Amino acid sequence: MASLLDALDREHLLKNRAAAAEHVRAGEPPHVSLLRLCDAGALSGGLSVAYGVRPDELVGPLTAAMGGAARRLKITDVRERPVLTLHVEAEGAEERWEVEDAAALAHNLNDLYRAAPDVRVIVLLGEWEDAYQLVCVEKRAVSRLLRQTFFAPFNLEQLRGLVSAR
Repeated sequence: MASLLDALDREHLLKNRAAAAEHVRAGEPPHVSLLRLCDAGALSGGLSVAYGVRPDELVGPLTAAMGGAARRLKITDVRERPVLTLHVEAEGAEERWEVEDAAALAHNLNDLYRAAPDVRVIVLLGEWEDAYQLVCVEKRAVSRLLRQTFFAPFNLEQLRGLVSAR
């Protein structure tokens, strides 16, 4: 499993390589090990988000992990009916987002900050242990990660679009 750890280490995604190695199991598919590493808190910028967490509760931790201009995002209002709607303010502009879950929130945040060089991209790694596994990565690392066989995130198409737009 050295190739998974090597690739993650090259991209500065491991908090501690030795500690991460303890969570990787021999014979396990690499994409499963990646989910396990995120759940264990071994990935820099990684978040494990329980299914019941609402998007308005996730905005703070997620924008903090994204860094840069994303830290200045403000939620000015939250409406729960008929669909959870966040009123957001970023860089002087206001938008309304209908977001039903963490994946929809990640999509909107990635779209909003697609041109911001100082903001990390949210990668939806998948589901593990009744939680979404997410990691925020530097934009310059996305194209390299897309070439890795273990890298099969839920938001693959959005990530490819972000890379091709650069």
